[in-house]
Amino acid sequence: MVRHFLDIHRLSAEDLRGILDDAHARKQARKGWPKGKVDADAPAKDRVLAMIFEKNSTRTRFSFDAAIRQLGGQAIIANASDMQLGRGEPIEDTAKVLSRMVDAVMIRANDHEDVERFARVSTVPVVNALTDRSHPCQILADLLTIEEHLGNVAGKTIAWVGDGNNVCHSFMHAAPKFGFKLRVACPAEYHPDLRDLEKGGDRVFLTSDPAEAVKGADVVVTDTWVSMGDKDYEARLAAFEPYTVDQGLMDQANEGAVFLHCLPAHRGEEVTDEVIDGPQSLIFDEAENRIHAQKSVLAWCFAG
Repeated sequence: MVRHFLDIHRLSAEDLRGILDDAHARKQARKGWPKGKVDADAPAKDRVLAMIFEKNSTRTRFSFDAAIRQLGGQAIIANASDMQLGRGEPIEDTAKVLSRMVDAVMIRANDHEDVERFARVSTVPVVNALTDRSHPCQILADLLTIEEHLGNVAGKTIAWVGDGNNVCHSFMHAAPKFGFKLRVACPAEYHPDLRDLEKGGDRVFLTSDPAEAVKGADVVVTDTWVSMGDKDYEARLAAFEPYTVDQGLMDQANEGAVFLHCLPAHRGEEVTDEVIDGPQSLIFDEAENRIHAQKSVLAWCFAG
């Protein structure tokens, strides 16, 4: 069977642990190497990755391009508006065509269902690089970062503060797979999708109180309050004002707790400069780790 990487909840805990362990090993093996040097095993040698973007991107675009090169392969990058996809070609037709031209497809899409439709007919691996529903690659990078600084994530407590968005959904998917606890604090009107909350099981606790979520946590995570495509900017700012991660909130977490944000950040809104630039912040390790986590996702896909 073709190995797609669409959502964390679709994979076994064993496969996910294997991907994360591989990411640790690949990063360690590259210490001191130039960025363009190919990994010793070159699992993507002679393979081509198509990268399709419906949304703007910095970290996803650069990290996936660097990832496939370090694995020994090449990338073809296109915006959806540059393709017939942007002129109404059925997603299934695009998937069938690209399956004959490349070895894997990475999609950063608006609608999660579009990625699922693409994967249903694709005969090569499809990787979800972000949709309105989930962001699984980001979570693997986050867990890689956490484990580098705090050890195995199993048994840790992660606090999510802010919007119950796609990144939050993927954290909920990951909690039972990796054995950590997740406390989610968000306004009632911006809570996570209940279908995704259910996938977290008893590993996920939902509250509207940021202090309740953060108290005793090992990791504090937030994200922008207004995502691409959201139309209710003013209403969101008003609802989320009590959810700013400032030093006072961070001080309620465990001693040695770390701060994560997938970026880009709106400083002064969801997080203060004092926190994001402070000693507890791991945001730039987190951004770099997108490369290493995604390399291992691609290697896992190709191994299938």
